[in-house]
Amino acid sequence: MNAALSPTLYALTGFAGWTLVLMLIMTTNRVLNSFGGAKIPMNKFSATGEDLPGFGQRVTRAHLNCLENLPVFAALVAATILSGQFGVMESTAMYVLYARIAQSGVHMISASLPMVLVRGGFFFIQVVLMGWYACQLLF
Repeated sequence: MNAALSPTLYALTGFAGWTLVLMLIMTTNRVLNSFGGAKIPMNKFSATGEDLPGFGQRVTRAHLNCLENLPVFAALVAATILSGQFGVMESTAMYVLYARIAQSGVHMISASLPMVLVRGGFFFIQVVLMGWYACQLLF
């Protein structure tokens, strides 16, 4: 299989792209809060978003969640490509991306208990898939 046409690489690129989209949303929200009602100085913001109102906190955490998991997914993709075991991820890699986008979307919408449980379900899908890939690559 040609790595350049791989669904796995599309999933990795999409994951990175989604992380960038969240970064743009987060930054825009931060700028609006600096000049808007909250007037939080740009040089005094909290990296965790705790100084922002609801949505700002949630989008910051959604972005940080992506940053926490993107390296794991990227390492698995690299191991798949470097080992020539393209089949390990090809049929399901996009599901990691879909679950990641869904998890982030739910995270930005609400932090209520039902939504946290839904978000946890999307996270579980990602963890199971990435764990499966690691096992397949190792054994």
